[in-house]
Amino acid sequence: MAILKKDVEYIAHLSRLNVSEDEKEEYSKQLSNIIQHIERLNELNTDNVEPTYYALDIKNVFREDKIEESIDKEKVFNSAPLIEKNGFKVPKII
Repeated sequence: MAILKKDVEYIAHLSRLNVSEDEKEEYSKQLSNIIQHIERLNELNTDNVEPTYYALDIKNVFREDKIEESIDKEKVFNSAPLIEKNGFKVPKII
């Protein structure tokens, strides 16, 4: 499948690009080469190739949920400037 000059003009119009006549010729050749390369890739036999969803081998790493001791609430609230209803009070920002 060859990309013609009119195809480049159409793509340039959709992209709102100003393309000179020389560029149209050059782009049509370049895009045709890209399409030819993709068509060659389509000829490869991939029947026994497993699909790859990620480039790297990704595994979920889970850890066991454990209840651990946290910071004492009274110590935290003692260092807070404002406290309201068992939480921090901050200025309203609009």
